[in-house]
This record gives sequence, structure tokens and C-alpha cells, in this order.
Amino acid sequence: MGYGLGAVLLAVGLVLALAVTDSVSGVDLTTIGWILTIVGGLVLLLSAVTMNRGRGVRSVATTQHADGTQTTSERRTETQ
Repeated sequence: MGYGLGAVLLAVGLVLALAVTDSVSGVDLTTIGWILTIVGGLVLLLSAVTMNRGRGVRSVATTQHADGTQTTSERRTETQ
């Protein structure tokens, strides 16, 4: 998903909800527009949360022991 999909859904939803005056038999375009607007807003919000969550510093350290074995440790630090 991403910001692009959210923006497109939001734009199409607002156009359907606020600007389209035509009617289709059995379909309420205004309701569909508001639904697309809400979904677009949620996609934008979830994209922002997901993108922000991925930020941070990840470090991997490998230790070689005297007996020839290795130990790998991973450390992740979140940035604000």
C-alpha cells in the first residue's frame, strides 16, 4: 500500500461524495464516496505508522570463540 494508494482513495472518495450528482440505479454514489474517503484516510494513517515504525538502528555482531564456534547477536535501537 502506501501514501499513493491512500491519496488516490481519498481523492476519488471525496469527488464521489461531494461533487458527483449523477445517480446509478441501486447504487448510492455518495455513500460509496464516503466509504472510500474513510478507507483512504485509514490507509494514509497506517502507512504513516508503519513507515515510522521501521526507523531505527540495527547492529549485528559476530563473535569468534577460541574453539572455532561463532555467536551472532543482534541489537535494535529505536530512534525518536
